[in-house]
Amino acid sequence: MIDINAQLEAVDRTVRTEDVEGVPSRVQTLVQTYPSPIDDVWDAVTSADRITRWFLPVSGDLRLGGQYRLEGNASGTIQSCEPPQAGTAQYDITWEFGGGVTFVTVRLESVGSDRTRLELQHVAPVSAVPDELWQQFGPAGTGIGWDSGLLGLSLHLTDPDARPEDPEAWTRTDEGRSFLRGSADAWAVAHAGDGIEIDLARTAADTTYAMYTGEGPGPS
Repeated sequence: MIDINAQLEAVDRTVRTEDVEGVPSRVQTLVQTYPSPIDDVWDAVTSADRITRWFLPVSGDLRLGGQYRLEGNASGTIQSCEPPQAGTAQYDITWEFGGGVTFVTVRLESVGSDRTRLELQHVAPVSAVPDELWQQFGPAGTGIGWDSGLLGLSLHLTDPDARPEDPEAWTRTDEGRSFLRGSADAWAVAHAGDGIEIDLARTAADTTYAMYTGEGPGPS
């Protein structure tokens, strides 16, 4: 059994609408601290073999300037790659999906000798995500996927045997649905923190939860 409440509470989530390098953008950030040293976490988030074990099968040339492809999901280019040095590490990638191009940064920071703070930032230019799509699904549309990834990484680093053999099938169990519901609700709170009315944020989260559980339509 997975302690889904502990995992949901372990993640800090924020949403901001701001200019990034002069481009109006929506910025989603997730932060979690893992009980593993930075070299191990870095290997887990950059090695194709290990990424496949906690996230999705990945192929391509996983080095600076190389192209990657996540099976059934996004592809893109590795724009920067800074391995651990002096307690920090970072990589930047483009996230190309559904005809849109957004940007993901993963930052690591040592917290003592055996703990690592991971920050994942997803920057989506407003022009890359139609307003009607954002209003319909809000940040949970991508946030639930990132929450699922951080859950997978947590299990990989702490209890690999607890990771479901079929994560997609797991989301249809009571436990999996509870996780999706908790993630959607947490993103509604983060969405409201960016200035939207909480009722509208909750409606968008409900729509996204219904999409993930097959109870509602996806983007048209």
